[in-house]
Amino acid sequence: MFPMKVHLSRWVCLDVESNVERLREEGLRAAGDGAEVVVFPELFLTGYTRSLDPQSARDVFAEVSSAMPEALFVFGSISEARHNRVTVWSGGHQLAFYDKVHLFHPNGEHELWDAGQSYVAFEWRGLRVGLMNCNDIRFPEQARALKLEAGCNLLVVPAWWPWRRDHIWSTLLQARAAENQMWVVGCCIAGSVETVEFAGAGNHIFDPAGEPVRTADDRTYELDLDNPPPSIVDPAEQYVEIDRVEIIRG
Repeated sequence: MFPMKVHLSRWVCLDVESNVERLREEGLRAAGDGAEVVVFPELFLTGYTRSLDPQSARDVFAEVSSAMPEALFVFGSISEARHNRVTVWSGGHQLAFYDKVHLFHPNGEHELWDAGQSYVAFEWRGLRVGLMNCNDIRFPEQARALKLEAGCNLLVVPAWWPWRRDHIWSTLLQARAAENQMWVVGCCIAGSVETVEFAGAGNHIFDPAGEPVRTADDRTYELDLDNPPPSIVDPAEQYVEIDRVEIIRG
């Protein structure tokens, strides 16, 4: 593979019009500065209550990714076809999309969207990349399926997670990395002034040993994919399939 530069947006969600314009500016700037992968957080253009025609969003995604065809863009998520949908683009074309499976009921997501019906992975430059979205990270079986069944070595997770629970967000990302021996990228909304002010959690990347990847600016990360840490426990080789649970009653 290759050393890879990743840009994780520290996005503050404002009004839709300025969000769209800032997307153009940040996406082009990040890729122009050498980022091979550029990630934006969940619902970054609209938040929960605002609306944007999905085709308008797609037109901008195509525009930005066309201008920087060497980069991979994960444009967080948009609301489309009654799904909270993560889309991935390169060279003006959508490479993959993923509909959030585990909707977050405390925020009423089950009233806004239908749950997705499949896990999603795609290939890019020798990588097998898995997609999750925010609350999905609570469900280890999803990450494990992406590792064991899809062979993913990189997991990308946009999110809308509160700062007061950053310790939970970062711990879950770290656990998914260590237990599956894969790189895990978490890009969270930094803030929002949608209806009330919202402070979002941090951005985090963990290597396959579960160690944090350090950054000088909280946006730019270097992943040495050709030299991952040595494997302690290989989840693919040592996985044991158990199809029953014994309950011993006293």
